[in-house]
Amino acid sequence: MQPAYRIHASTGIHKGDREYQQDQVVLLSHPRVKGCLLGVVADGMGGRSGGRAASDQVMLTAGQLFERFDPSADDAQAFLQAIVEDAHMVIRLTAISAEQEPHSTIAAFVLLPQGRCHWVHSGDSRIYLFRQASLVRRTRDHSYVQSLVDKGQLTETQAQNHPQSNILLGCLGMEQSPPCEHHVIDKLVPDSTLMACSDGIWHYFTDDELGLVLNALTPREATEFLINKARERAGGHGDNLSLVVLKLESPASDS
Repeated sequence: MQPAYRIHASTGIHKGDREYQQDQVVLLSHPRVKGCLLGVVADGMGGRSGGRAASDQVMLTAGQLFERFDPSADDAQAFLQAIVEDAHMVIRLTAISAEQEPHSTIAAFVLLPQGRCHWVHSGDSRIYLFRQASLVRRTRDHSYVQSLVDKGQLTETQAQNHPQSNILLGCLGMEQSPPCEHHVIDKLVPDSTLMACSDGIWHYFTDDELGLVLNALTPREATEFLINKARERAGGHGDNLSLVVLKLESPASDS
């Protein structure tokens, strides 16, 4: 039976203008099930070693749980929820035994072989879904500025350049349980593009700009372009940057 789509994907990461890298990104193919993919972005915070330890723990937890995940029998939402909860618990234990206060965001999606897609996020790393160049859906940040937008006190444009845009209301490693918002797409179709990224990427682009870039370029070209353009727009003051892009195309098209 001919597959309904062909998958093209790429990851990108750069330390930007920071002295050290606290972002982490991974795209994993399931070890036993063809067409099952896991994409994860984590933006660590809490000092040089603390932030990296937190994002590293997210990646370690995600990889271990994905190894045991059975797409045909296990609940995908529960699987993603477990990544968030398990990584949060270990990060909290690390904080107790260390002087740093490690924290991390997470934006993760799992694509199942039939085209069903689940995603989860905590913090201000985002997931976007585009159909061609049009935005279908994106996550809403767990941040102070997003709360102002939700109350109608700021527009999305004003929020983009707000001086307190980096204040998070929830993420992994905080004392309280992290917010964990789940979304499911019943079936991804050709011409759909998923992107998970840290704020070092999305902060410098409008949704329309992202849609145009992701629609026009291959995932590898798009990751390179977005990193380079974000660094240019940051003017020497940019954060770490990380992203994973997954594009579905009809079987007849190839790149």
